[in-house]
Amino acid sequence: MSIGEMLAATVPMARTLRLEFLEAGPEKAVVALPDQSEFHNHVGGPHAGAMFTLGESASGAIVLAAFGDQLSRAVPLAVGAEIAYRKLAMGPVTATATLGRPAAEVVAQLDAGERPEFPVAIEIRRADGAVTGEMTVIWTLRPNG
Repeated sequence: MSIGEMLAATVPMARTLRLEFLEAGPEKAVVALPDQSEFHNHVGGPHAGAMFTLGESASGAIVLAAFGDQLSRAVPLAVGAEIAYRKLAMGPVTATATLGRPAAEVVAQLDAGERPEFPVAIEIRRADGAVTGEMTVIWTLRPNG
């Protein structure tokens, strides 16, 4: 099962929004939100909550891709998020997530018995390439036990 399939199967909100997991690797994750009138806002574009969920889902995909091999000893958790809406989003939008710290550095902290925190940066773009939103999600790897 791919990371996208796993997230779609286990995260009800991702299924509800019918998010499309286009790429999920340790360097980059790309998730699309199709244009769906039932999730529009008052000006006809995707609702801010749908865009937030899109960005958070992209961040979760990259975290699973980068740290999936650590799941036996730590649980990834989002501990904070910030989003800025830059331009009007209309039609389908795509979120691209990138890690803000090298994965090896995060794992080294975990190896040292620490609970690492790390940012994931997300850009949300319209089909014409314009950046409609920028988001940062802070994640941690909480050691089991």
